[in-house]
Amino acid sequence: MKHRLLVFVFALALLLAPSLLAAQETNLTDGCVDSYDPDVDYFPQKVTITSATGFNVEYFNNYKLVTVSTPWQGAEEPVQYVLVQCGTPAPDNVDVPVIEVPVQRFVSMSTTFIPHIVTQGLLDRVVAVDTVGYTSNEAVLARHEAGDLPEVGSGGSGTDPNIELLVDLEPDLVMTQKFSPDDKGFALIEQAGLPVVLNADFLDTSPLGQAEWGKFIALFFNTEAVAEETFAGVKARYEDLKARTANVDNRPSVFANTPFGDTWYMPGGKSYLAQLLADAGADYLWSDDESTGSLFLDFETVFDRAAEADFWVNVVHTSLDSLIAADERFADFAAVQAGNVYTNNARSNANGSSEYYETGVANPDVILANLVKIFHPDLLPEHDLYYYKQLGE
Repeated sequence: MKHRLLVFVFALALLLAPSLLAAQETNLTDGCVDSYDPDVDYFPQKVTITSATGFNVEYFNNYKLVTVSTPWQGAEEPVQYVLVQCGTPAPDNVDVPVIEVPVQRFVSMSTTFIPHIVTQGLLDRVVAVDTVGYTSNEAVLARHEAGDLPEVGSGGSGTDPNIELLVDLEPDLVMTQKFSPDDKGFALIEQAGLPVVLNADFLDTSPLGQAEWGKFIALFFNTEAVAEETFAGVKARYEDLKARTANVDNRPSVFANTPFGDTWYMPGGKSYLAQLLADAGADYLWSDDESTGSLFLDFETVFDRAAEADFWVNVVHTSLDSLIAADERFADFAAVQAGNVYTNNARSNANGSSEYYETGVANPDVILANLVKIFHPDLLPEHDLYYYKQLGE
């Protein structure tokens, strides 16, 4: 009889506290805690950061402490945010921004956030974007065309965001980027009292590091499980491709980008693109450089080193004719003469914005597969180029 009574009591507890049990097994991605218990871990599904260097998270039972180590280029201090499970109390004596999660109304101020939002099934929570001009996402474009997704202007490209519209939208979170300490757009959003956080994905210099910022976004929606699974797939595919080129006998020489005016912005030897080229089995001609940003070179300096290079990638032109028409000296590069010139803008929207700079950040494995196909086509005989296109084709 006593045993049956215990079974009955346990069954009754299960019936009366379903939200409590759900919180013990999975994160709450839609809704708040009904009955708070300080002993319950409300975030059983957590992220582990393996490649990104720009952020980290510390989990507590009902809140997360998120740190962005370098929120903008040259920042000397990190920024922190406390993410509190809604329906539970915030920790005492907190002197950093507090945001309730999961976020329901989200404003995306960069196209690099959109691929992660889509993958995590959160597009319906986006109530505004900075601009649709830079996105190729059909769902975003359709919602904007239907009048359901307004543009609020960019806080990171020199234009002021529409603060009045942002306030009217009543967002739970505005996620933006800050490119200098005196960024006016960010300051305006902050001064308006809107909940705003900084995403510094662009400062992570490794391809996998930038892609892992999808987990940063997930922290605000409690979608850690999806972000973990998604990134694990990207990382596995990337590392498989990298392993295929590790012992190639021939590593073709390569240089990148197109000069603007009198300056050739060549990626530094420790930059995002330099790592992609190395992992694709190429010999990047500026790999001996230690910088992670761009080198400011003149034409003669580049020609002296790259005149006989095997490949030229990431050019902005769509044909060899237009390339040579821009500067007839380009015809003297061996890569041009051999037809080994590739643009990374094979997929562009109606405004001319490249999908490479939107979805490519979240999918470096696809970029790497393209580059392996270009440099070592025998390793991926069935692969079709996605972001890249050979000029002249």
